Amino acid sequence: MIEDNEIIENIENAESAEQQPLFDESKKYKNLPKIVIAGRPNVGKSTLFNRLLHERRAITDPTPGVTRDPIEEDCFICGYPIRIMDTGGFKLERETGTVEAMLDELVVEKTLASLKGADLILLLLEAGTITAEDEEFIALLRPYWSKVVAAVNKTEGGRKEEEAYNFYQYGFDELIFISAEHGDRIDELSEMLVKKLDFSKVEEGEEEEKIRIAIVGKPNTGKSTLANRLTHSEASIVSNYAGTTRDVVEGDFEYKGNKFHIIDTAGIRRKAKVHEDVEYYSVNRAIKSLDNADIVFHMIDAQEGLAEQDKKIVSLACERGLGVIFVLNKWDTQDQSRKTFRSAEQNMKIMFGQMSYAPVVALSALEGKGIKDLLNTALEVYGQLTHKMETGPLNTALKDWIAVYPPPASRSGQFKVRYIVQTSVKPVNFLLFCTRPEVVSQSYLTFLKNRIRSDLGYDKIPVQLELKASRKKWENYKKDRD
Repeated sequence: MIEDNEIIENIENAESAEQQPLFDESKKYKNLPKIVIAGRPNVGKSTLFNRLLHERRAITDPTPGVTRDPIEEDCFICGYPIRIMDTGGFKLERETGTVEAMLDELVVEKTLASLKGADLILLLLEAGTITAEDEEFIALLRPYWSKVVAAVNKTEGGRKEEEAYNFYQYGFDELIFISAEHGDRIDELSEMLVKKLDFSKVEEGEEEEKIRIAIVGKPNTGKSTLANRLTHSEASIVSNYAGTTRDVVEGDFEYKGNKFHIIDTAGIRRKAKVHEDVEYYSVNRAIKSLDNADIVFHMIDAQEGLAEQDKKIVSLACERGLGVIFVLNKWDTQDQSRKTFRSAEQNMKIMFGQMSYAPVVALSALEGKGIKDLLNTALEVYGQLTHKMETGPLNTALKDWIAVYPPPASRSGQFKVRYIVQTSVKPVNFLLFCTRPEVVSQSYLTFLKNRIRSDLGYDKIPVQLELKASRKKWENYKKDRD
């Protein structure tokens, strides 16, 4: 016979086991089930996406149709790893023959394609009058009915709940009334989603090293076309309309055994031309994406050539110590002679001055020509970004450089160079120890940087050289370290 204290102990053990998380949120997982958030424009899909992520990833704005490209992110919901996707709105009413109508059509096609790969479709509706777009989209979801979860948004504090019940007429077994903006019943929705997903195929995965590429440039230079070509997908919507991409769209691919992560950004234009709030946030999001990149593919339209704004884009990458590759896109429209390319390359060297080290690659993203040259160059640049020099050989080289060009010997500006160490990779930074850092001229620093590039294998990337005061010689430093 089981004693009472044994029963209590068994219950406590069972409760403790139930409370143990199945997944460790500090780890990475693969084969995640996917939830696709779908619905008509302006019902709050991006707000709900951000709410479930616990961060502002998607751009939110009262303007209908802000989200165009599907955005995917991994997150934990109720302790379970899940991949969620925010999609563009299903827009029924559109003026035929307009640019916006064409984009709306592309958004709808992309949204419908996303539904096929979903493990669960989170249909977001809005409390209030049921629209024709709601009805048509619900009808399109019938083939996926078994994996649809319906939530009615904007019901904070019980607002419009009576009208929200009208959605039951379309055959939903269950509706949940939420407020994505205020967080009402989001925990309940989260539990509902987790219960309907299968996590049996989820496996623990190691953090993979990926070469992170940000594609930047002015609007309509072919960034999304290149991103789609590299990832062998149509993740980014492509059109001839400048400003099509608004959110940052990401994707992965492999080349020569190396894994790449591509970030397709909105076109960066002069602030004077940034009128809409949506575009303002898009441009800022594109600039912020540089913080998560190793290399920048700076797209330039070969037909239009360079503009002053290109300098500003590249300077942002240089400040972060990123590798930069100038990509002359639409090269298929130019004369294919070597002379034409050399002329274009020379124009870029002149315009960018201090960045003569940055490689230039001509290609046609639309036709796929020049892609291998671009990726081979990216691998070379990444190899330099991750190269770490041993301190001994580095200081041997420094002695040779000082012998060739000794520090200026004037009384007011005299200094002695002691030794140098490399402090980081990605970005590549060096620290030079000398007796009077404040009097070291910019021209002498430039000389040393150029020798680092030419002699140590960093000829295609930016290098940073900082100064620090020290009277200790390299030999004494080495002796103390040993």
